[in-house]
Amino acid sequence: MNFSVAFLRSTAPRFSRSLATVSHPPRSSAPIRHDWTRQEIQKIYDSPLLDLVFRASSIHRQNHDPSKIQLCTLMNIKTGGCSEDCSYCSQSSRYSTPTTASRLLDIEPVIQAARKAKENGSTRFCMGAAWRDLAGRKRGFERILQMVREVRGMGMEVCTTLGMLTPEQAKQLKEAGLTAYNHNLDTSREFYPQVITTRSYDERLGTISAVRDAGISVCSGGILGLGESDADRIGLIQEVANMPEHPESFPVNALVPIPGTPLEGNERVPHHILLRTIATARVVLPGTIIRLAAGRNTLSESEQAMCFMAGANAVFTGEQMLTTPCSPWDEDKAMMGRWGLEGMQSFEQASVARKEGAALGPQNPRTVSELQAESS
Repeated sequence: MNFSVAFLRSTAPRFSRSLATVSHPPRSSAPIRHDWTRQEIQKIYDSPLLDLVFRASSIHRQNHDPSKIQLCTLMNIKTGGCSEDCSYCSQSSRYSTPTTASRLLDIEPVIQAARKAKENGSTRFCMGAAWRDLAGRKRGFERILQMVREVRGMGMEVCTTLGMLTPEQAKQLKEAGLTAYNHNLDTSREFYPQVITTRSYDERLGTISAVRDAGISVCSGGILGLGESDADRIGLIQEVANMPEHPESFPVNALVPIPGTPLEGNERVPHHILLRTIATARVVLPGTIIRLAAGRNTLSESEQAMCFMAGANAVFTGEQMLTTPCSPWDEDKAMMGRWGLEGMQSFEQASVARKEGAALGPQNPRTVSELQAESS
């Protein structure tokens, strides 16, 4: 045995002990802040990109297992015909787009899709309906509540995005077993009126408050490439960072321009902007899952890897997003295998597990391991 091999073997135990933190990362002792100023976030956002990615990666490893990625599948359960005027959306009835309006799906096709997603490794199943709100949709809402019950009974995390909610509707969704509700702010308060005029920023915040108050995990993020400035991306991050609770999930979407929409001619957002936004969000939202969402299929594998390094730890995977392309399960699993990544279990995020347990009450406490066992 030469000296180099002997030296490596003699020092291996100590090296292995340090690597043990990769599977079980230490939790940061730094308090979660809710008082960020724009100037503070601007300074983080403007720092040299590689320094920013390194800082974000360090914070990510203090708060999350860097080898884990949450795999989510999104299904459109009611397509098109929406009365909103969101400038990026092919489902608006105001624009002539390739999307054809349809009725709310029956329960069985949705359950079949959830089963398929689970078999392919997804642990969160998300359902979207192109509605402004649920007013006058009592029968449809009852059907959705049953969808939630069925998917939750499979041991999966369940997410919906149904437009604006009242506190009572949020409570009913929670009682049905809903894990999370997606309601994106899209951009900063200042730029928002340039993108949407049929629903105010405060109305969006009101739905998020109703969701949070019902004990449902909040999924709220934005879209890059709307024509916004760096200041608007910073404003979006500040808005969610200063909520009473940070969203459990922060989706970062890259605009997919849809023919027929007002933003059809927008250029693809540069990767460095996407990366800088993810890294800044990771620094400011240390415990939040950051979801690399729409537009991911346009990124190369190395570009995606940089996003994971900067703190992204969730993706949508499967046959498609709502109306835009998605990276298939097989491709994603192969990519994750090459990079040494694996899928999270259901309810692995501590804040989500706490809310699930709290919903069951003190007479029936549920541990994280018990919640996860439901998904096996």
